[in-house]
Amino acid sequence: MIRLLGFRLLQAVMVAVLIGALTFLLMSLLPGDAAYRIAAGRYGYDMVNSAAAEAVRAELGLDQPVLWRFTAWIGDLLTLDLGNSLVTGRPVLDMVAHELGSSVRLAVGAVLLSFLIGPPIGIFAGLRPGGVLDRGLLLLSTVTRAIPHFVLGVILVLIFSVWLMVLPSAGHGSFTHTILPTLTLALGLAAVSSRVARDATVAVASSAYFAFGRLKGLSGTQVFLRHGLRNIGVPVVTYLGVQLVYLIEGVVVVETLFAWPGIGHGLVHAIVQRDVPMVQGTALAMGLMFVLLNTAVDLLNHVIDPRRRTA
Repeated sequence: MIRLLGFRLLQAVMVAVLIGALTFLLMSLLPGDAAYRIAAGRYGYDMVNSAAAEAVRAELGLDQPVLWRFTAWIGDLLTLDLGNSLVTGRPVLDMVAHELGSSVRLAVGAVLLSFLIGPPIGIFAGLRPGGVLDRGLLLLSTVTRAIPHFVLGVILVLIFSVWLMVLPSAGHGSFTHTILPTLTLALGLAAVSSRVARDATVAVASSAYFAFGRLKGLSGTQVFLRHGLRNIGVPVVTYLGVQLVYLIEGVVVVETLFAWPGIGHGLVHAIVQRDVPMVQGTALAMGLMFVLLNTAVDLLNHVIDPRRRTA
């Protein structure tokens, strides 16, 4: 356990350095005048001229060498100072913390909803492989997983907002605003977790220890609850770590589609406005969140894996 936590800590440090370097380099290579974009973000495109752009360039030191600016950012990062937004002037740490809270609320809801949908259906399908439910699940999960986030989100908006008119199409502020973006993320996660749960159920149901439990006189329900459920949970939880990439990727698209004020929505606006500190801080938070969630998955597997139990 200590070795695992030490490895994850080292991974977090590497993620911070690599993300900072890549985002800084990519933002520097974007075409166009960064000072003009930043000035436009501050004052509006109709109020920007060359004098305003030059004033912003001198104020923010954009005429300094790229290596010098990156070294300064790394030095500030060591003191947990992500700097200030080039557009709003507010501390990046405060803005990222606010946006991250909205994104975490959306992501947690999506994960919980996907676990309520995917694994139960997959378990029922795995108990009767080759049946109607199993074949239907294969078709439905394949189609759902193949649909991009923005297409799935548009379909849900058309159904629940345009045709049925029971849910708002975008925005935030009430619980009803969270339903469609959460469902958009959850359906993609459930499509995969259901297949993982199905395959794990088939493997457990055909195992020797499962058959031995039946020979001891236990009912099918007793064997499943005592010996099957935890073994099914290990691959499902493990694959959740892989699916976190899908979740983090989807947050950027879904938040933009539904105008949700989260970290993905903030990242898109920061890139458009060339707000480099905000891009770096947002990307850093998303990368560290990925490391943290993977650590949580490893710890959860350590708890539920029956092979780790000592006599």
